[in-house]
Amino acid sequence: MASITIPVSKSRIDDPRAIVRFLEPFGIHYERWPINECIAPDTSPEEILAAYAPEIERLKKAGGYVTADVITVAPDTPGLEALLDRFNKEHYHSEDEVRFIIQGAGLFHIHPEAQPVFALQLEAGDLITVPAGMRHWFDLCADRSLRAIRLFQDPAGWTPHYVPDAVHGQYTPLCWGPQYVRAEAGVAHPVSI
Repeated sequence: MASITIPVSKSRIDDPRAIVRFLEPFGIHYERWPINECIAPDTSPEEILAAYAPEIERLKKAGGYVTADVITVAPDTPGLEALLDRFNKEHYHSEDEVRFIIQGAGLFHIHPEAQPVFALQLEAGDLITVPAGMRHWFDLCADRSLRAIRLFQDPAGWTPHYVPDAVHGQYTPLCWGPQYVRAEAGVAHPVSI
């Protein structure tokens, strides 16, 4: 389940309804989809897209998306570092970025204009739409594994437009939750990725 951390106020939001309310003024859409029980680690992209066809079609109609795909990354994915380096620096896109997390977890840092940066951790079942022009960056969580459905308005995919006054270097990508916290002498610490 998603969570938001706001470093400047040292606050965190975990309630799905509160997350929706927090994101709405920024034009960011968030919702939860049930995880389809027939999806296994070896399920093909075509089977995944078929399993979520009604949800995908609803989003296509609502947002003008023309294509969808499935991305799968793992620690042993060839070229993983180069792929991550395209998106872990502050940038924006000229179209919406839509992701539905099927497996794994990731962390979006969002930098709204004239507002503090906040981090949105997404896990299986979370869907997000980051609107065109919204400054952000993305990191994987500690296990460096993710499977997600992506929707595009342009079949060529998202092109990152990097910003000259980027702030991503001021933030450490940390994922929270039981699977991303290590305990030492009874004290929990977030795991840096």
